[in-house]
Amino acid sequence: MIEFVRGVIDYVCPEYIVVETNGIGYQIFTPNPFSFQPDRGTIVTVYTYQYVREDVIALYGFRTREERTLFAKLLQVSGIGPKGGLAILAAGDPQQLVQAIEAENEAFLCKFPGVGKKTARQMILDLKGKLQHVLADSLPNLFAEWTAPERQGALDEAIEALKALGYAEREIRKVVPVLKDETMSTDQYIKRALQLLLK
Repeated sequence: MIEFVRGVIDYVCPEYIVVETNGIGYQIFTPNPFSFQPDRGTIVTVYTYQYVREDVIALYGFRTREERTLFAKLLQVSGIGPKGGLAILAAGDPQQLVQAIEAENEAFLCKFPGVGKKTARQMILDLKGKLQHVLADSLPNLFAEWTAPERQGALDEAIEALKALGYAEREIRKVVPVLKDETMSTDQYIKRALQLLLK
């Protein structure tokens, strides 16, 4: 198991980031790759989860160990794979997710891409009462502010990231008019879109 990768953010795209360390570039899938955009060219620590199946070996990365633990717990639920786990965590509010599971709020859980009633019920059955200890009292904001954003193309990048998370074009089209009225960085657009999609 690779506990973490520490290195320079070399590349950011809608699905993953590349962290270069000692001349090797690690492709790491993250919930919101654009949250790492402000860190490009700087050294970061990404806590990783190595996913191994017959036909795939992939690294999934997170800003905190708590977020990684939550991802691992989600993977234990029947019907949730890595892509689904990333989509759920991309909303950026793990506490809200835990509250929905504890309150057995199936309607909220069904708003995530790929989560139907059966999977939502399974999440509640498998995870209720097992997640509160995972989250630290002061989990850092998973979407760092981008103080000097490159705004051109930010909305297009956000739309591509939402597609990569599994949201359908028809769902994305509903929130784009609201987003167009705002000027933000890519990760801020993603966070805002997810807030709107989960309403």
